[in-house]
Amino acid sequence: MRLHLIYTGGTIGMVHNERGDLVPYDFADLLDRVPELGALGATFCTSVLEPLVDSSDFHPSDWTRLADLIWAEAPHADAFVVLHGTDTMAYTASALSFALLGLNLPVVLTGSQLPMGVPRSDARENLITAVEVARARDAHGKPVLREVAVYFEYTLYRGNRVYKQSSEDFNAFDSPNFPALASAGVKLVFAPSVEEGAARQAAAAQRRAEGAAPHTRFDPAVGWLPFYPGIDETFVHAVLNSGRKAVLLQTFGTGNVPSQQWLAEALREARERGIHLIQVSHCRKGGVGSSEYAAGRILQEVGVLSAGDTTLEAALVKAMWLLAQDLSADAFQTVFARNLAGERSEG
Repeated sequence: MRLHLIYTGGTIGMVHNERGDLVPYDFADLLDRVPELGALGATFCTSVLEPLVDSSDFHPSDWTRLADLIWAEAPHADAFVVLHGTDTMAYTASALSFALLGLNLPVVLTGSQLPMGVPRSDARENLITAVEVARARDAHGKPVLREVAVYFEYTLYRGNRVYKQSSEDFNAFDSPNFPALASAGVKLVFAPSVEEGAARQAAAAQRRAEGAAPHTRFDPAVGWLPFYPGIDETFVHAVLNSGRKAVLLQTFGTGNVPSQQWLAEALREARERGIHLIQVSHCRKGGVGSSEYAAGRILQEVGVLSAGDTTLEAALVKAMWLLAQDLSADAFQTVFARNLAGERSEG
């Protein structure tokens, strides 16, 4: 069992030096620092994403660097564990879920709220169990998990279904619209949903075998327009005229916006200029759809794309990923509406 461990930056890979400063530790000494890993029956290979990046500084080009590294090492590895800062882990997990379609191997992201070696740190448990998840095999010797996932505080989540819910709790992540892939108590128990993810990856792997190349690039030309009481025409026009190729509209409830004529005209003009408009909800639980209210009909009339129950993070990343593929306007609309990597519910 060959497990590739990648450190990108973030709290989990930091220790206090003799002066009390937080610095990255030498991953060549990983087994000495966490000797429990030696009992898991894996041969470890480690990589550091150079230069290291604090997660708040992660850029779409860093997602590409990470995805390219994983693809390059995939012939020599049976699983991957990625150590990442928590602030933008949901974005990176979403990005990898698209860029690694067809990899058909476990890729588990984890991190911690407190550094390794600090009393009460969650780093050790998160790392050990993330490795255990990545090395889990079924009765036929195949990986139980074959997609990108996030492991944190005894729970395994689909990577493109999470968001960071707390800056203080060890239970830092939540997946309100999709059940956990596994829970870690006395035993590690996988949910049936891992089989659905494995089937999707197997189909994507078959397409790759038939010549479909992976896409690991992202175009960051995506804007974000949150609606709020008192939003005005100047602000809306500033966002829609900022040179973005796509704009996420963060709407109220199931897809409602202020029912003002100037807003309808601004959105219609943006669509006529070829800007992709995508609606997501302010609500973390549930999603957007066909609104029954007059306040939501503006979006339907303009032709705004619905992200369904996709998280804001995954919708943003998905738009960046599709823009980088230079699809036609119609193809972008069609492909965005599909469930590509388990990021949205069917229908």
